[in-house]
Amino acid sequence: MAAALNEIKWLRRLLQELGIEQYAPTRLFYDSKDVIHIAANPVFHERTKHIESDCHAVRDVVRGRLISTHHIGTKEQLADLLTKALGRVHFEDLLSKLGVQNLYTPM
Repeated sequence: MAAALNEIKWLRRLLQELGIEQYAPTRLFYDSKDVIHIAANPVFHERTKHIESDCHAVRDVVRGRLISTHHIGTKEQLADLLTKALGRVHFEDLLSKLGVQNLYTPM
């Protein structure tokens, strides 16, 4: 999550330099509910003692409303198109979410 946060900060700075202001928080979709809860909860527990300073940076950004975290199920991960072997139905479903259409199918 910390790596994605750095990318979001960079993109927001780039857009700001181009004169495009972002007033709403950037939505960050993550597949682990536990990580989302740890990032949103300012209280450390015994089981989360091992978390490094990256977690503090993520918490500060979530609290500052620069990003808003949302859960996305494993079956809905668009990155799976590029990283996993998928069945035809699942592959076409994810392609449609990206807005990609087959040129050879009649409309």
